[in-house]
Amino acid sequence: MSAQPIVFTAQADLVKAVETWRQWLRAERRCSAHTLDAYGRDLANFLSFLADHHGHVPDLDALAHLAASDVRSWLAARTGDGLVRTSLARSMSTLRNFFRYLDRNDLVHNPAAITVKGPKPPRSVPKALGMEDALETLKTAAQMYDEPWLAARDVALFTLLYGCGLRLGEALGLNLKDAPKTDTMVITGKGRKQRLVPVLPVVRSSIADYVAACPHLIDGNGPLFVGARGYRLNPGVVQRQMRRLRPLLGLPDSATPHALRHSFATHLLAGGGDLRTIQELLGHASLSTTQRYTSVDAAALLKVHENAHPRAKNSNIA
Repeated sequence: MSAQPIVFTAQADLVKAVETWRQWLRAERRCSAHTLDAYGRDLANFLSFLADHHGHVPDLDALAHLAASDVRSWLAARTGDGLVRTSLARSMSTLRNFFRYLDRNDLVHNPAAITVKGPKPPRSVPKALGMEDALETLKTAAQMYDEPWLAARDVALFTLLYGCGLRLGEALGLNLKDAPKTDTMVITGKGRKQRLVPVLPVVRSSIADYVAACPHLIDGNGPLFVGARGYRLNPGVVQRQMRRLRPLLGLPDSATPHALRHSFATHLLAGGGDLRTIQELLGHASLSTTQRYTSVDAAALLKVHENAHPRAKNSNIA
């Protein structure tokens, strides 16, 4: 999937700078098309705001003379548009990235955009499914289609997400030649970084059953997971299937395909897995990202304690 072109109004020198920045993100930073689209939308919004805010089409010289108040005004406008803190924080990250690129390439030297502090994103705790709910999700996925091969596909995909801790994009990006045949497989994750993940026999057999049942002829370089028409499976289809599963199983809105990855990590941690190993399996660049799962485990321990401890069950005990 390629990144979509972004639409904004700017002078020719600034348009060229934006294009080379996006090329650099793609080639050097190895950003995914999804990330490039998000960055592009953020920057396009900023440049469109500047055109209205200053009353003229921006160019590189205009960026060189921006004040910190201009950036704060943009953040205020985005807040007025209803953006949540997470999106505001990403918008500021986009702006800093772009201005640092301009600075390194001697196009614009202006620390204003880099020094403005944006809102800190909320520290979210991963929302994992319980072990029984995760296993029931895999089982029930087989009952969601009348076509046996589509049912086998969803079972294989969900089993892969939960059994190996993959991101949905990583799983859907696999080609037929990447289908696991041994007890390990190489996954290319964010930033095109590769990691080795163990593959349970149930994962291999689920994928093998799906491939055998799939009516579409796919060569080794074709997509592993395909839709009804034989094209690479769209993530929206998978997310829709999870939305259909939720009411059947009584699951909360947080039960998404990504929740199966969270469940993988949380259940490994609960089973005695160490953080460093789980970090490697998930492909996290920072251990602090993986440490969020300790909060999930602690919450589960507190719930068990509350339900099981005599003092919690009977407050009248002296």
